[in-house]
Amino acid sequence: MRHAGNVQDDSARGSSTPIGVAVEDLLGRIARGDRTAFADLYDATASRVLGLIRRVLVDPAQSEEVAQEVFLEVWQSAGRYEPNRGSATTWILTMAHRRAVDRIRSSQAGRDRDLRVGVRDFTAAIDDVAEQAEIRLENDRVRVAMQRLTELQRQAISLAYYEGLTQSEIAERLSIPLGTVKTRLRDGMIRLRDEMGVAS
Repeated sequence: MRHAGNVQDDSARGSSTPIGVAVEDLLGRIARGDRTAFADLYDATASRVLGLIRRVLVDPAQSEEVAQEVFLEVWQSAGRYEPNRGSATTWILTMAHRRAVDRIRSSQAGRDRDLRVGVRDFTAAIDDVAEQAEIRLENDRVRVAMQRLTELQRQAISLAYYEGLTQSEIAERLSIPLGTVKTRLRDGMIRLRDEMGVAS
């Protein structure tokens, strides 16, 4: 998009152009709940955000998921942006890079865990192709089961298990009582176990 391209050029030159200022202004409006400003900011920065994430993750589907998470975080935390610590575009791209790296670490931790389970349960030589297929199937089962949760349950579980937030941090992120977070996590995990056929 031409608009997104202009943002990239402005950032590369480090200049304070009208578009650069506009992104900061949009964040201020987003902090006050302005949905139109959020749509404008998305149009102005989505190409760069997704491009950066794709360079880190490579996988298109995961990159799109992480980009959505980034913009959700922008919507929820726009009020915490501090202009004196850097440009608005840099703040958003830093957030995108951090989340992309976190996704890599999370995926690697999952692979390591699955590998340990495989070594523990099987004494025969491990067939790498079969193992990878099994891991993909398990990940698919989790993804399908997560889709059957309510949106609120899925959000709480994603923040806790994919982003590693504590219950208190989730409450602060979502601006809801801690008891509500605990209820959503408890009910969501019960539903998740039921959907996956895991005994309590």
